[in-house]
Amino acid sequence: MFNNFCPLDWIIQPVQCQDGPSFLKRANTDKLREVFLKYASYQKNDEHFMTSEDFVRKFLGLFTDVAFNDESVRLLAGIADTSKDGLISFSEFQAFEGLLCTPDALYKTAFQLFDRQGNGTVSYADFADVVQKTELHSKIPFSLDSPFIKRYFGEKKQRLINYAEFTQLLHDFHEEYAMEAFRSKDPAGSGYISPLDFQDIMVKVKRHLLTADVKDNLVAVTEGHKVSFPYFMAFTSLLNNMELIKRIYLHATQGNRTEPVTKDELLFAAQTMSQITPLEIDILFQLTGALQQSGWWRRKKVQASSRIVYSDLSIIAPEHYTKHITTRLAEIKAVESPADRSAFIQILESTYRFTLGSLAGAVGATVVYPIDLVKTRMQNQRTGSFIGEVAYRNSWDCFKKVIRHEGVLGLYRGLLPQLMGVAPEKAIKLTVNDLVRDKFTDKQGVIPRWAEVLAGACAGGSQVVFTNPLEIVKIRLQVAGEIAGGGKVRALSVVRELGLFGLYKGARACLLRDVPFSAIYFPTYAHTKALFADEDGYNHPLTLLAAGAIAGVPAASLVTPADVIKTRLQVVARSGQTTYTGVWDATKKIMAEEGPRAFWKGTAARVFRSSPQFGVTLVTYELLQRLFYVDFGGSHPTGSEVHKPKPIDTASNVRINPDHIGGYRAAVPLLNGIESKFGLFLPRFGFSQQTPASGASKSSS
Repeated sequence: MFNNFCPLDWIIQPVQCQDGPSFLKRANTDKLREVFLKYASYQKNDEHFMTSEDFVRKFLGLFTDVAFNDESVRLLAGIADTSKDGLISFSEFQAFEGLLCTPDALYKTAFQLFDRQGNGTVSYADFADVVQKTELHSKIPFSLDSPFIKRYFGEKKQRLINYAEFTQLLHDFHEEYAMEAFRSKDPAGSGYISPLDFQDIMVKVKRHLLTADVKDNLVAVTEGHKVSFPYFMAFTSLLNNMELIKRIYLHATQGNRTEPVTKDELLFAAQTMSQITPLEIDILFQLTGALQQSGWWRRKKVQASSRIVYSDLSIIAPEHYTKHITTRLAEIKAVESPADRSAFIQILESTYRFTLGSLAGAVGATVVYPIDLVKTRMQNQRTGSFIGEVAYRNSWDCFKKVIRHEGVLGLYRGLLPQLMGVAPEKAIKLTVNDLVRDKFTDKQGVIPRWAEVLAGACAGGSQVVFTNPLEIVKIRLQVAGEIAGGGKVRALSVVRELGLFGLYKGARACLLRDVPFSAIYFPTYAHTKALFADEDGYNHPLTLLAAGAIAGVPAASLVTPADVIKTRLQVVARSGQTTYTGVWDATKKIMAEEGPRAFWKGTAARVFRSSPQFGVTLVTYELLQRLFYVDFGGSHPTGSEVHKPKPIDTASNVRINPDHIGGYRAAVPLLNGIESKFGLFLPRFGFSQQTPASGASKSSS
């Protein structure tokens, strides 16, 4: 019926309108009047009016083609034109804006489309008039003298339908239409139709429920067999109930959207839902199998025929309405589809992730740097040394003494080289983890556990190129403050002293720490994040922070021994302190001189540093991807959007008219929803009638 529409990226939140609860805030009267006068081209007795074309084509931006269908334009304009005189006054324009703010705006809009007389009821003549103008009726005529019509409008078709009754009529009408279409294809009354007739009915009667994938596999799902009436009804019921099916799936998996579910498991979860039948479940698995065999998804054959995941359901019934919780500061579409992903685009994607990872890493490091300094000094403290008593009793004692003797800025000693190094360190870790995960993730977004661990391990190994030089310089700067009266140590002097190869001293210990850390951290973060997501799969920033922090606890604590060894190897031993030649040498000497407890020194400080640091880093990284959104045709962080199924089809590409204020922000998708929800497709093309007032019944004075 309409031109292409753009997906609405605005946020709908329950607010108070001037006249009650609403999903959109009412527009200011003065601003609304200003918009009205901008488009109102007809004037009578010093009062301005909108014509049908003013309202539909100019204001709403629908039917903009030259050969538009004038009758369809006048039908749509009649929704706002409650006086049915062919003109829309400001009071009518404002009243419709208020209607669009109501929770049941879609049904009310449809009701006003059928209320041709404007008296608050729908007569048989009104209903028949609109139905006969739809594209569907021209292809498969509906019997307006059927028992179904008489049950609603009476034997003599004189009964008037009010709004509440109309909503049920509209719901039942399309089910009846489907049954009548089946009967028309089965004149002998055998109870069967051919696969091609089945396809023809679905495409014409239920096309608003069909995705391109499902439409292309309608014949394939029948496996060449005739379609029985029960199968036909179950198929249409399945498409109508896909959102309920999704809920059942999430109930069966306890909210996990990537866990494969068998037919028996789904049946067991659906047994409390009487409206979902075993036949519908059978058809669901047949349909997903047909789609998988057509090459849409790459998965093992045994899984294709026996298990489904949430993304299988989304292919059949996509989430029509996407609410972006985080306002996007930038939104770029680098490719039209995943098939357009070239090697250059993938390089750009990695560069994009690397840049955001750098910023996120710098933020995370700055927040927790004082804790890191305390951790380093505690780990470097030798209880078995021969140079005197220990400097710090515990981490808190260390923290207080640093502030007392070195000032608050002493807590940030060595921060600059840390920031210079942590940017590429965290960036390469996040980028490599995402890159490897992408390679092992299938079309449904499922990644095996071993692949998650491998991706994390690869990320940890890759970061050592940056981590080791950074760590050795940072550690020497951090412990420099312990030497009373010692000269000021600068990062550049440390680099010159160590040389290129010296910067990688302790690299094996660094690998021993970073590889298992990331192998533990990233899979734990992904699963904790999914666990914290709400029922719509969305992660609030606080849940991202919590997931990142929780994942850091086991990862940081379990690799502390490797961190202690690395610290000892990279710190310059003072006079009288034990020196180490390598990882194994350090391990033996620490065990012999200080005992096994020495390997766990600074565990608390390490956990308190790594846990919040990675929490802050990951939440910053994901929020930056939400704020500066670029679609490279690849994967995006899960939990970034809420996918809310609404009775509004918003698959479009046009910009939102800035004059669509208040309730009119929902006007275009609501009118489009009349098609996508109820299948009431009005003809788009035709011959316009060029009249001054486009059908106005009032004459200009």
